[in-house]
Amino acid sequence: MLCKMTSEERRKGRYARRQAKRAEKKADRMNGHDDFGAVFSYRNLYHSYRCCRRGVSWKASVQRYIATAPMSIAQTRHRLMNGTYKSPGFYEFDLYERGKHRHIRSTVIGERVVQRCLCDNALVPALMPTMIYDNGASMKGKGYDFCMRRLVCHLQRHYRKYGQEGYILLFDFSRFFDNVSHALVKGIFEKTFSDVRIRKLAGHFVDAFGDVGLGLGSQISQVLALSSANRLDHAIKEVMRIHGYARYMDDGYLIHPSKAHLKKCLKMIAEICGELGITLNRKKTQLVKLSHGFTWLKARVYLARTGKVIRKICKQSIVRTRRRMKRLKKKLDAGRLQFRDIYNSWQSWKGYAQKFHAWRTLQSMSGLYLKLFIEGVW
Repeated sequence: MLCKMTSEERRKGRYARRQAKRAEKKADRMNGHDDFGAVFSYRNLYHSYRCCRRGVSWKASVQRYIATAPMSIAQTRHRLMNGTYKSPGFYEFDLYERGKHRHIRSTVIGERVVQRCLCDNALVPALMPTMIYDNGASMKGKGYDFCMRRLVCHLQRHYRKYGQEGYILLFDFSRFFDNVSHALVKGIFEKTFSDVRIRKLAGHFVDAFGDVGLGLGSQISQVLALSSANRLDHAIKEVMRIHGYARYMDDGYLIHPSKAHLKKCLKMIAEICGELGITLNRKKTQLVKLSHGFTWLKARVYLARTGKVIRKICKQSIVRTRRRMKRLKKKLDAGRLQFRDIYNSWQSWKGYAQKFHAWRTLQSMSGLYLKLFIEGVW
């Protein structure tokens, strides 16, 4: 006589089958990415070196490394396999961008090769599948343009259902890289990788930045900072059920027709950020009506009555660009710059501006460029 299973036993059986299926799927995904020897093969290290020298081969330090690259890579791999590899330190300097102080810790070319090999062959393949699709920073095939396209897509989907009615919650993390918890990051390593040597080396790079936080200027910092808030992304998408959500590193938005629901979501976001050690920037976190327009990633965005999403260049960016062009004119007259460099800078900004609905702005800036650098020459 067959014995009938209880509902609790059936539930446990389903859970065990799901767990086994997930473990099998993870094993297939991690094949070759959870083996220290396979990750740091000579072939992978040499490919990382070829990638790291792109665009910086004119530097003296990079040229010295290029001269002995095959031998240096072999020595680095020998130290990695023996477990004697240590970070040589950073080149530290300060930058002031739009009045904001940024302390940069740039790694030397030898360490950049190791970090890139670790990221490209272990961290990114293992962590990227766990992230949501609308997380667009520091990922291959994504970036600033991807996030702006997703914003337009989310606004258009919202308009087809609710029209102009609705709100957008904009949030920003305060000193995001400086506050990343090392315990949280190492917990991600423990959960993702079974190879102790990979966890140890990744933890060594993290500990090099101090007791807390990650430094600007390292590839591993970009990847780990992105994954440190992964739990928040899944909570917003899956628990709060916000489909119109995306995040670009420390900037994010939530689109919903209900203002009360977004206020409730903000409380939950603040609680999760507190658990992750992330601080919300209260000045930049705001709830805006969609019909009034908003600013995100230095772009002024409007949802028109017709449903068209209009993107304008932020006014402060235009003012800074005009002032910069006048400074470049003075440097050109003093012989400190060549016209070729100014022309390349202008073409770069022009390509950026053409992605916005800013025909008048582009014509005005073109007139200033002609007046400063073309008419004066002729």
